[in-house]
Amino acid sequence: QPLLIVDPKPKRHLDLHGMTLMTPNRAEALQMAGFDNSADADFDDEAVSSAIFNKYNPEKLVITLGAEGMLLGENGKIIGRIATEAREVFDVSGAGDTVISVLTAGIAAGESLKDAALLANKAAGVVVSHLGTAPITAEELLRS
Repeated sequence: QPLLIVDPKPKRHLDLHGMTLMTPNRAEALQMAGFDNSADADFDDEAVSSAIFNKYNPEKLVITLGAEGMLLGENGKIIGRIATEAREVFDVSGAGDTVISVLTAGIAAGESLKDAALLANKAAGVVVSHLGTAPITAEELLRS
């Protein structure tokens, strides 16, 4: 069965129902859930994830929360939160692309969502430590 994985952009109005994995950021998740998505809006893990699961029915959900880490959900339930590892941030360009790429590779290889997200979190941490968009090498990821 193919993996259907998307980093959604709610303003594009695409049919996002039944994806294997969705990786919205904080603002996108709030918008998808039908809540205020301003920078100072409250983020209720349970309310936001439940609304997304009910509306779009993804198998897996990873909401990236910047400095607050990642919220993980699977089969309609929150399964955990991963904290961002403290490091010096130079540029967040490419962090979301890195997260979805590493998550996809991990899930395709048979890893659990939590294990794939832990690796994606480390990879994103490496990417934001570079100026501008930069690929991550296997060596950098192994050192992190």
